[in-house]
Amino acid sequence: MANFQDSYLSGGNIDFIEGLYARYLEDASSVDASWREVFERTNGAGRPIFNPTPIEPPAPVVPGKDGKDGKPGKNAPVAAQALAPQTRPTVAFEQDMKLQARVDQAISAFRLRGHLRANLDPLRRPRPSLEHVADVGMVDDNHFTPAELEQLVESFSVFPEARVKLKDLLGRLRRTYTGSIGVEFMQMLDSERRRWLMKRMEYTENRTEFPVEEQRHILTKLSYAEGFENFLHTKYIGAKRFALDGGEALVPMMDALLEVGGGMGLKEVVIGMAHRGRLNVLTNILGKKPDQIFSEFDGPQDPKKHMGRGDVKYHMGFSSDHTTRGGQGIHLSLAFNPSHLEAVNPVVEGRVRAKQDRSGDGSRTRVMPVLIHGDAAFIGQGVVAETLNLSRLQGYETGGTVHLVINNQVGFTTDPEESRSSIYSTALAQMLDVPVFHVNGDDPEACVHIGRLAAEYRQTFKSDVVVDLVCYRRYGHNEGDEPSFTQPEMYEIIRKHPTVRTLYAQQLASQGRVSAEEAEALKQRCMQEFDAALSRARAESQFKEPNALDGLWKPYKGGPEAGVPEVRTAVDKETLRGMLGKLAHVPEGFNIHRDVERTVIKKRQAMVQTEELQWSEGESLAYATLLSEGYVVRLSGQDVERGTFSHRHAVLHDVQTGKEFVPLNQFPTGKARFDIHNSPLSEMGVLGFEYGYSLDVPDGLTIWEAQFGDFANGAQIIIDQFIAAGESKWRRLSGITLLLPHGYEGQGPEHSSARLERFLNLSAEDNIQVVYPTTPAQIFHLLRRQVLRPLRKPLVVMSPKSMLRLPEATSKLDELATGSFQEVIADKVDPAGVTRLLLCSGKVYYDLVKERDARKDTSIAIVRVEQLYPFPFDELSGLLAKMPKLTELFWVQEEPRNSGAWHFIFPRLHDLVATRGQNPVKLGYIGRAEAASPATGFTQTHKLEQQLIVEEAILRGTKNGR
Repeated sequence: MANFQDSYLSGGNIDFIEGLYARYLEDASSVDASWREVFERTNGAGRPIFNPTPIEPPAPVVPGKDGKDGKPGKNAPVAAQALAPQTRPTVAFEQDMKLQARVDQAISAFRLRGHLRANLDPLRRPRPSLEHVADVGMVDDNHFTPAELEQLVESFSVFPEARVKLKDLLGRLRRTYTGSIGVEFMQMLDSERRRWLMKRMEYTENRTEFPVEEQRHILTKLSYAEGFENFLHTKYIGAKRFALDGGEALVPMMDALLEVGGGMGLKEVVIGMAHRGRLNVLTNILGKKPDQIFSEFDGPQDPKKHMGRGDVKYHMGFSSDHTTRGGQGIHLSLAFNPSHLEAVNPVVEGRVRAKQDRSGDGSRTRVMPVLIHGDAAFIGQGVVAETLNLSRLQGYETGGTVHLVINNQVGFTTDPEESRSSIYSTALAQMLDVPVFHVNGDDPEACVHIGRLAAEYRQTFKSDVVVDLVCYRRYGHNEGDEPSFTQPEMYEIIRKHPTVRTLYAQQLASQGRVSAEEAEALKQRCMQEFDAALSRARAESQFKEPNALDGLWKPYKGGPEAGVPEVRTAVDKETLRGMLGKLAHVPEGFNIHRDVERTVIKKRQAMVQTEELQWSEGESLAYATLLSEGYVVRLSGQDVERGTFSHRHAVLHDVQTGKEFVPLNQFPTGKARFDIHNSPLSEMGVLGFEYGYSLDVPDGLTIWEAQFGDFANGAQIIIDQFIAAGESKWRRLSGITLLLPHGYEGQGPEHSSARLERFLNLSAEDNIQVVYPTTPAQIFHLLRRQVLRPLRKPLVVMSPKSMLRLPEATSKLDELATGSFQEVIADKVDPAGVTRLLLCSGKVYYDLVKERDARKDTSIAIVRVEQLYPFPFDELSGLLAKMPKLTELFWVQEEPRNSGAWHFIFPRLHDLVATRGQNPVKLGYIGRAEAASPATGFTQTHKLEQQLIVEEAILRGTKNGR
């Protein structure tokens, strides 16, 4: 008797056998008679030979009341019954089953490994040997005899028919999985999606039979894509354009994506892409007039008007209304993008989520993100992984992104074997349960087919999907370098290789579909249109800057802070008292943690009576009042629900049921909504997402909080390229708010400094606001001001740690009911008697004032500069004018001399004291010495340093004077 594990009934064939059994149960006549005989030998309870649960080895048969002489009885295991000698299959039947097992293995091999044998490279270079990969050999032709190829076998759903000839089965699998398209999808855990893809790919052999009109349309798209690049290449010789030459199939692919998406309810697409092919996509997909693009190459007539601002043409964004050939309207937006190739990814996702939230697109089918990557950047840039990880998280999901990888098969000058450790540049996408399609860029019909399939998959399953467009780069990285310096063999092939349009035109002519003459006429028509556009551009000077103040942004303004009307941020006291009472309430039967009840709920209940607030209450009341006035408030970051320092507790948890209660959800009116989300352990990806979100919610408050301010380091690209420079480069306004815990409490180099100096170094042209508030009333008024006034600027807040509960850092409820945010907070001492003025920001104020008051020295004034940028020159000038006896002015900070605000503030203080004329003032610095690391890691050392700063300021202010 054959060993059980080696027979055709072994566990390796379980999927095949269970599939047959499922068909048998639906229609017994649909399976072969030999299999019907096997299936009929069940125990009569409707169970198959194998259970769908993992198979345990058959138990040995023990003679007894259920069996005689070692033979299995009626209660023996089913498998043992099936293999009993008297019912064992005939030799011929077992041979058939062994063939079917090999066929089953081949089917699995094609589905799992077929992409490794696919014809993907347009340059036709041999693929690396992959014989070490399991089952890859089963995809080849030499595993079945000619006689076997003629036998009928189970199709295993490759065909609608149950049984087909083996040669037909293998032929279909080969055309489906090893032609111009390779597919990675068998790794997906979701069997429903796998079966959906199998049917759509195998029944069509991964091709679309295009009618001649559709083929003509594809040829037209290719002609315009190629013609545009050729025109720029001849008219703007040597100019950087990061051409699409070699990857022109991207254009008809994207066109097909929009066509299918439009037919499935898609109303808006936000696109993010780096340089390669960007200008081509702008004109041939988004419909930007080539006149405008040519004007950008020529540049403005008056360069003086654009000094220090603007950006290169292949970074610019654009939006348009696109109408598909099916008549559906889709609004298209191409996001502005810096040279950090993948940095735009989370920005696009944030914009899409904001649009979905605003429009009530709960199904996430009306707005879709499309990200176009380069192969080297997709595998090389960490923000790609951060963005992929956001895709299924509740606070960040957008219903799936279509990722299109323009795979030039080379980086700038770096070959794939030097830039990745995986076979494909798309290997990173395997972290998600999504399909990856690889397609030969020289087969435009295959590219269009996959574009359609990707759109249908995304709209059906609300899931990411990746398309790897394997192509080449005809010229160097930026048209100005010589690629054969580093890839001589590759570029020798490319020089001789016909263009995608040429190959397709030849194919259509040979098929009698579109004549060579018609294809050439189409090519000439494209060039004539581009010629006419260039003439118009140069005759009419159509250069213009982007306008970002349409639609939602019409009520808002950028530019200087001066002239922006003041707004009332104070709120009626009784309203505030009522809100505070609600924040101190939990529902009946809600089992709150006893420590949270003591430190949050009961504390707030007491505050209703004392009217003395700590930081958390000032912040929470800002949110509550904004929500009650109809504004959206969104807050995300690492552990923001509780707060890193256990101060916020915006989401309460029932300790018995785990049920959540969000006190701030009691306040929204109208379309207001409070969204708070703990983020993954990501800075760049999440801040990019929130920045993108803020671009489409100008009428709300969008906040990102760093776990510690130091961790903003990980998001520096977003801060530098988008937040600080977006208005200057692209005329894009944003009200994004950053909460960055900052302050020296002896917690070491990575938990002390939010790098205030970096934000101040980035400050220019009223681009951002940098503040360091010190009281709950200040954060209340500040957050409300950020939303209520029409100015939209990013707000960077050095937020507290120890000040969260510092008894001195409290505010009365009256301070929220009156007044506004104070950019400068004057001292309580009489300015007429002041001889030494200490200017500072943040927590160090409380240390200084404690020592000064203990000594009852009224000659020293301690003034808080709460807004560092825009610098409050007028307020400070007016303050100095009230101090006729002033002889010394010191800037005091906790940070080392080469950090913090000193280098930013010194020239401004110099200008300030220069206005005193005949009454000179000595200007100096007090703080830590220059240091390579921002803070000490030893608590006792920190305390000593802090003590020396205070003593220097209060007792010997002139020692380190400048």
